[in-house]
Amino acid sequence: MAIELTPNAVRSIRKTMEQQHMEGLRLGVQGGGCTGLSYVVRFETRPPTAKDNVIEREGARVFVDPKSYPFLDGLVLDYHETLMERGFRFDNPNATKTCGCGTSFEVAPRN
Repeated sequence: MAIELTPNAVRSIRKTMEQQHMEGLRLGVQGGGCTGLSYVVRFETRPPTAKDNVIEREGARVFVDPKSYPFLDGLVLDYHETLMERGFRFDNPNATKTCGCGTSFEVAPRN
């Protein structure tokens, strides 16, 4: 499996990279949120580390640290924009439960 970027996500990431002179989008996971784990999403001014997984699609770059990758493997990252909201959306096959806002999730215990 791998992390997939929708065309909307690619356009949004590439646009921000170009306009703000960023190296790419950092995507990760940290403990917290209402269901146990929260997504970390931020643009990076520095290149990826040697250990990062780097996903590149049509000029858009996403960096994922090795500890977060197992929780995000198979994720589909989308970007949605309406009059009421805009931002990234996560379709994560590893999530067994998500919160209402879609920014935190729970995974099944690992053996």
